[in-house]
Amino acid sequence: QVQVVESGGGLVQPGGSLRLSCAASGSIFSFYRMGWYRQAPGNQRAFIAAITSDGSTNTANSVKGRFTISRDNAKNTAFLQMNDLKPEDTAVYFCMLAQLSREYWGQGTQVTVSS
Repeated sequence: QVQVVESGGGLVQPGGSLRLSCAASGSIFSFYRMGWYRQAPGNQRAFIAAITSDGSTNTANSVKGRFTISRDNAKNTAFLQMNDLKPEDTAVYFCMLAQLSREYWGQGTQVTVSS
C-alpha cells in the first residue's frame, strides 16, 4: 500500500508564496509519477503539475510561470512552489502518486489567498 500526505497549505495574501510538500511512503517502485491537483468549491478537480521519477515535468498553462513542481527522489517527496498567488488560486490542493496503473491520493491541503 502507498500513503500520500500533503502539507504546507495555509492563508497567504495576494502576491505571496507558499511551498507545498507531498510525502509518499509504503510500497513505492523505482518509476512513478507525482502530481498536484486542486479543487475549488463548486469546481471539478483540476490538474496543476506533474513530475516523473526521471525529472520530466508538465505544468498547466493556468499556473505556468508562477508554480514550479520539483521532487526529492531519495525522500519520495514532491514539492509545489507557488509564487505570485492570486485569490483564484484558493482551493484544496491534492497530491497524487501514480505507479503500475494505480493512483494514490492524499487528503488535500487548503490554500487560501486573501487579503
